[in-house]
Amino acid sequence: MNISIDEFLKICNNVNIIDIRSKQKYNDNHIPNSINIDKNEIILNPNKYLNRNEVYYIYCQKGTSSTRICQILRNKGYKVCNILGGYEEWILRK
Repeated sequence: MNISIDEFLKICNNVNIIDIRSKQKYNDNHIPNSINIDKNEIILNPNKYLNRNEVYYIYCQKGTSSTRICQILRNKGYKVCNILGGYEEWILRK
């Protein structure tokens, strides 16, 4: 499942948002209310961070890594949605 930035902007204040970019990029700037989880860590230990009953919106810089991460997490039974275009698209639209 994917969501466009325009649709995401309508709901972003009331959802679980995960930034899988590097800690440095996250600290430089990020989508408000997002949390930073390393992409390798979330794949290896998803139950440490995710609840199977909740939906999570995941983004990276451009949407490529988050697409792959979302596919892996969906295969493990998690409800995740990739934010198309990632952080770069959010910056253009906010």
